[in-house]
Order: sequence, then structure tokens, then C-alpha cells
Amino acid sequence: MEIQLWKEILSPYEQAVDELLVKFNHIIMQYKSMGKYSPIESVTGRVKTVSSIIDKLQKKNIPMDRIVEEMDDIAGIRIMCQFTEDISKVVEIIRGRQDMRIREEKDYIANAKASGYQSYHIILDYDVYTVNGCTTIQAEIQIRTMAMNFWATIEHSLQYKYRKGIPEDIRAKLKNAADATVALDREMSYVRGEIMDAQNSFNIKANIVSEIIVNIQNLYKVGNPREIQKIQDEFYSIYKKDDMELLENFAKQLDIIAEGYKAQSVR
Repeated sequence: MEIQLWKEILSPYEQAVDELLVKFNHIIMQYKSMGKYSPIESVTGRVKTVSSIIDKLQKKNIPMDRIVEEMDDIAGIRIMCQFTEDISKVVEIIRGRQDMRIREEKDYIANAKASGYQSYHIILDYDVYTVNGCTTIQAEIQIRTMAMNFWATIEHSLQYKYRKGIPEDIRAKLKNAADATVALDREMSYVRGEIMDAQNSFNIKANIVSEIIVNIQNLYKVGNPREIQKIQDEFYSIYKKDDMELLENFAKQLDIIAEGYKAQSVR
């Protein structure tokens, strides 16, 4: 196949990955902007390299002209969660969207592979709008905890090295590590509530501080610089005390001051 033809085939997959990354990252931002815990910790994406595609075509005996129909992981999105419980929440989010049509789901968490591999896979039909019109491609979304991802990354590297099969002694160690990963995720679930409370508090504080800074910046444009400097100094003084109640009260008072300046400018 000519190089230029590969570019044409992969172009909509590249666009799909870019769009899906934006959408999932926006979900994270929405949760955080509301001061809520996000079930998605982070998201990454990639398009399979030409060499990886050719390897899979040969391994699965897929004809070159059946790439689009029979390869479901050319476009790949990986969603990382902090806790096992978050994975089902992410799955529900995807099921509820109109712009991502689920073709297939594979639960390798409830039914881990013999190697110890764990992850939740969703195969999507995703519409990409290009200059040539709308084309539907398949994309694979892998949802897993950070612990699961660490194990899977190591195992993938070893699979690449030992193409003829991972030696039995290394395979046994990988399985032990997978069991340890399960235990780690279980232990983390026991303290999930405490961790979520701490992270929610951090997000709420970050949002309040951001609003205060924006207010002060706007006041500098319309108010007396010396007065606004005093307000800024007061903010820094309160911030150092690390007292959320004081910070919230300051933010409310600042809102009142800002509204006062707005009222004056309207007159």
C-alpha cells in the first residue's frame, strides 16, 4: 500500500482521537469546576502506527481492504480512574452520550484474563466529519485504574520483547504482580471516601481562589489602586491562615464590593 493511502486511511482516526480527548478532558473540567470529584483522573489517546497495524493484519489474517471494518483499535483512548468503583461510573457516562455509539463491551475486570490483565473495554462507532463528509470509524476505549494501567504497561512491554512468548518464570511473576494490583485497588477502595473528601476540598478551595483573583484583577481596572492593594493584601493574609470559612467569607464580601463598583459604573 502506498504511503499516501495510509495517510488517508489514518486521518479520520487521528481526528477522532483528538475530538474524544477534548470531550473526556472537558468532562474532567466540568466536575472540577463544580467542585465535584471526577471519576476520570486522566485520559490519553493514540492512533496505531502503520507497523502495528500491519503486524495485526498478519496475525489475524485480515485482508488489507477490510481494515476499517475488522480493526476496532486503530483509534485508542485510555481513561485512568483512581478507584475501581469509578470505572462503572465512566461506563455509564459513555452509555448516556449520543455522540458515542457503543458497539461492544468487554469486562476484563469481572473476568480478568489468565495473564492477570484487567481493564474495561468499549468499542465505539464514532462519526468523524471531514472535508469529504461524514465517515464512521471504530474506536476502542480502555478504562482502568492507575494500578491496572501500571501492570498493563509493563506486560505490554514484555509482550513486545518476547514475541514468541513470555518465559514461564516471568509470566508467573507478572501474575503475582497482578494479584498485588487487585489487592492494592481493594485497599484504596477502603479509604475512597476520605480521599474523595480531601480532593473535593482542594477543588473547592482552588475554585474560590480563582474567583477571588479574577475579582481583584477586575477591580484594579475600575477602583482606586491603593484600596485594591489593601484588598489584595488582606486576601494573601487570609490565604496563609488556611481557613476555608474565612476564605469563603472573604470571597462573599469581595463579590459585594465588585457589585458596588459595577453599580457605580452603570450610573
